[in-house]
Amino acid sequence: MRLFAAVLPPAGAVAELGAAVDRLRALPGSDTLRWTGREDWHYTLAFLGEVEERLLPELTARLARAARRTDPFALRIHGGGHFGGHTLWAGAAGALPELRLLAERTDAAARRAGVSLTEHRRYHAHLTIARSRTETDLGPYADGLSDFEGAPWPVSRFALVRSARPEPGVPGARPRYATVAGWHLGHRGPEGPG
Repeated sequence: MRLFAAVLPPAGAVAELGAAVDRLRALPGSDTLRWTGREDWHYTLAFLGEVEERLLPELTARLARAARRTDPFALRIHGGGHFGGHTLWAGAAGALPELRLLAERTDAAARRAGVSLTEHRRYHAHLTIARSRTETDLGPYADGLSDFEGAPWPVSRFALVRSARPEPGVPGARPRYATVAGWHLGHRGPEGPG
């Protein structure tokens, strides 16, 4: 199964960003972008790729350990930018060193559990808002987010999320996400999906 570890923003933070994104969607040319669904907005900590089911018990045990070792911290959605002409994103502010540490711990947990991670990039906290299949000038959209400042919220948990690829040949199809497990930061016991 295709998995990633992520911090999921609360409903209030999603609503704040959603209002800003609605304004971006009114810009000329916005209909050529593939906008991500608000219910899918997240900050990826580690993309694990295809993970064999036999690795799940060890993986979830190690991710639970990473959660126990990490104290809750504050984050807010802040500003925006783009990766080339293909990905528009919202950034993060607040306890970024703690967020990076959690990302490093989830990455290390996956590697120790036997997950074969093919790439390791310097962590850059971002929440993907839209994508383009072709090279597109995303500057005006990123500029529209440059002053965005969401309210702080407590990051008290993270989740292991399964990603199902979009159905081929279906216009507008997006990946489907489902939470496999989640853990409260600094918490001693396991949690189920949700």
